[in-house]
Amino acid sequence: MAGSIKQIGVLTGGGDAPGLNAVLRAVVKTATNIYGWKVVGIEDGFEGLLGETLTRPLDPTDVRGLLPRGGTILGTVSRGHFATQTGGAKDESAYREAIHNCERLGLDALIVIGGEGSQRTAYDFWQMGLPVVGVPKTIDNDLVGTDMTFGFDTAMEFATQAIDRLHTTAESHDRVMLVEVMGRDVGWIALQAGVAGGADVILIPEIPFYLEKAAARVAERDACGAHFSVVVVAEGAHPAGGEQVYQDSGQPDRARRLGGIAERVGEGISLLTGKESRAVVLGHLQRGGRPTPFDRALASAYGSAAVRAIAKDKFGHMVALRNHEIVTVPLEQCVMSIKCVPANHYLIGVARDLSISFAGEND
Repeated sequence: MAGSIKQIGVLTGGGDAPGLNAVLRAVVKTATNIYGWKVVGIEDGFEGLLGETLTRPLDPTDVRGLLPRGGTILGTVSRGHFATQTGGAKDESAYREAIHNCERLGLDALIVIGGEGSQRTAYDFWQMGLPVVGVPKTIDNDLVGTDMTFGFDTAMEFATQAIDRLHTTAESHDRVMLVEVMGRDVGWIALQAGVAGGADVILIPEIPFYLEKAAARVAERDACGAHFSVVVVAEGAHPAGGEQVYQDSGQPDRARRLGGIAERVGEGISLLTGKESRAVVLGHLQRGGRPTPFDRALASAYGSAAVRAIAKDKFGHMVALRNHEIVTVPLEQCVMSIKCVPANHYLIGVARDLSISFAGEND
């Protein structure tokens, strides 16, 4: 089939992440310079394939200067006809319409850049006959099948810088500073940034916490003369036997928004220890800005590999980083679960060696 390919489509789905534009740049340059293919950018994710469609041609001049630029020039949405967060039934008519429009646009294959939800949608399209190749993107680093998603390194670096800055103000005022980072169901950002930033307590979704244990770690430091503490909290962290904290009740086409757990933990620690606390929510600051050199290089490698996967008829696959090599992995293996922090992860052990508490059952 590779010899018959003349034009491919590319879209960015789900939440934005640093490095999206770098992938687009690599896709366009590889497709046009190496294979002589035309590239069509689909705007607003999968939604851009419905109705009159939202598309734009992309050539090397259109992606010039994109390597260090955050966001995505194509736009993206995390809700709509193809949203998967709510667990509802798939909108078959929307899928059929999108496939028909791909044919009408003359797209011989589609590259889907996105996280677990977008790759699940890509897999559904593949099952319905659309030639697709996935590119793993998410700052949460929770996609199965790849050692690393682009966007994670940038988010982790920003979170670490924030923790560094909060150390000085925490020490100056003898306060407990809590930093809430992204991580709905996984604690990769909290774990890595917490260790790198020298946190005293790290709370992640994989280890339900006991507030009393978090407070005990703060009190222990206070008794030893360290009258301040830094607590890193993943937004999806929750107490043992308790639930996650949400900002809203959700909508039919949108998942409920997490947020507020750091504030609640801070209030509890203050009540139990008498220490003044302040909570800082990093939120979407972790998604924006210039990607790190690592993310730029990884995103470029993924974009190039996705085009080459099309040339090799590796449809229904996602490009991935495994053992420092770029490979392809069947989408089916990537969308059945998410990649959580395992209990035996080496950084869990390192953290405990450094007297960092997870306030869990084993701490």
